[in-house]
Amino acid sequence: MNGNEALYAKIECLLFVSGEPVPVTELARVLGLSKPQTASVLKSMEKEYTASERGVLPFVTEDTVQLISNRAYIGLVEDLLQPEKSRNVSKSMLETLAVVAYRQPCTRADIEEVRGVRCEYAVSKLTELGYITEVGRKDTLGHPVLFGTTDLFLRKFGLHSLDELKDFSDFTAFPEQKV
Repeated sequence: MNGNEALYAKIECLLFVSGEPVPVTELARVLGLSKPQTASVLKSMEKEYTASERGVLPFVTEDTVQLISNRAYIGLVEDLLQPEKSRNVSKSMLETLAVVAYRQPCTRADIEEVRGVRCEYAVSKLTELGYITEVGRKDTLGHPVLFGTTDLFLRKFGLHSLDELKDFSDFTAFPEQKV
């Protein structure tokens, strides 16, 4: 890596971590350069990154610099960040997901027994969205599919593992009545 590439890598790292516009004077201080030297490096970096069609580019103003995404890839970024309307989870889907989370592995019939209603749509939608998945087959007549939650479920609900789920008895205990 030549001198400019190493300096560009440092600047890219600092700007990425910041996420916000960084004053050129502050960047100069951290890099041990003068403000004019830093401004010159930033102009060169911006020109080279643009010419090589990098995914991220430094956006330099008189006073600040920020790492931004290349506008050439805006369509891809929009596709990634705009959630599909189908990703909304309805109340019935959330109830189904709770049954699977607490009872897994469980069959669709197990879920329907707990909820008291048919759940084939909720199960298929939750599977499609990646919150539950087939984890095996039950060793009974018909060998129905067993469902369990996925890593996406854990991430979506901010859990590191299923052990972090609240104790189910917390939801089923009746509050004490004052006499």
